[in-house]
Amino acid sequence: MNKINLASKLALFADYWNPRIIGDLNENHIKLAKLQGDFIWHQHEMEDELFVVLKGRLMIDFRAEGDVLGVRTVEINPGEIIVVPKGVEHRPHAEEEVHIMLIEPKTVINTGALENEMTRKELQRI
Repeated sequence: MNKINLASKLALFADYWNPRIIGDLNENHIKLAKLQGDFIWHQHEMEDELFVVLKGRLMIDFRAEGDVLGVRTVEINPGEIIVVPKGVEHRPHAEEEVHIMLIEPKTVINTGALENEMTRKELQRI
């Protein structure tokens, strides 16, 4: 039972869209990540995701239900959280560097069912 200093852990890496595991909570991983630029549209069929913004401004686009062209954007600022329910198509993006904490089931793959150069299946534990 050791405390975790989030700033110290965030100082250990500089790359974007590559979450690191900092702890476990029941069947969930607690992760830290740095984000900048655009991620891909994706969804998680079986898992909800919790985003906690620590620094910066995270934007998440959501497809309007039943309309592939309609998009709604939610802005999440430091000290705010958002839960993305399973099955909801979304796309995170950030103009400037954002630091986030994620609490997600251990089964979550960051790109959902899609696989591309942004997919991270093996996460580093720091």
